[in-house]
Amino acid sequence: MTTGPKLLVVDDEPAIRRLLGAGLARAGYRIVEAATARDALVSVQIDKPDAVLLDLGLPDRDGLELVSLIKATGAALIVVSARDATDQKVAALDLGADDYVTKPFDTEEVLARVRTALRHRLSAEVEAPSVQIGDIEIDLTARLVRRAGEEVRLTPKEFGFLAELAKHPGRVVTHLQLLRNVWGPGHEQDVEYLRVAARGVRKKLEGEAIETSFIRNEPGVGYRLTR
Repeated sequence: MTTGPKLLVVDDEPAIRRLLGAGLARAGYRIVEAATARDALVSVQIDKPDAVLLDLGLPDRDGLELVSLIKATGAALIVVSARDATDQKVAALDLGADDYVTKPFDTEEVLARVRTALRHRLSAEVEAPSVQIGDIEIDLTARLVRRAGEEVRLTPKEFGFLAELAKHPGRVVTHLQLLRNVWGPGHEQDVEYLRVAARGVRKKLEGEAIETSFIRNEPGVGYRLTR
């Protein structure tokens, strides 16, 4: 009997539900399904899934309207949608989605995103005071960054930028979220500030190895901290 985390797959296409369900079940997850927004909202209350894979093109309601409702239950949420426009991705992430995968998708990629989202959910519950990435430690309580035990001095904005990403490892943090939380509401359009901060952090922690950086740029959307 499967005893792994429970996942809710929300999609109005039976073939997609079967494909996702089969791949996730083979990986040890327990699967429940919903074909409509109404059934999805009932399921998150009754089945209490650990994570939800949500299509946006539902027959009875736009999936974007469900994002904040599902996140309020504490479940991790990954959008799996054919909508590939940047504004749709940004909207879902700003509403609280942990990740966004476009159709057609690779099942292995979806599995990786699910694992990351579940780790993020667990770490958020634990509220770890520091994040370790290789030899880099981000101490959120002391507001310090160390590499191989040696302190690396960042500017206040550079640390704020890095700390926002460290609070959500593996998850895309949108431009809007970063600018609002680090620079304040009056700077929500100043995306160039983010490029400067990212460049400064990378240079101080990684030299010029941008291609292999643990700070990943999601063009037009935001930034992600990878482990």
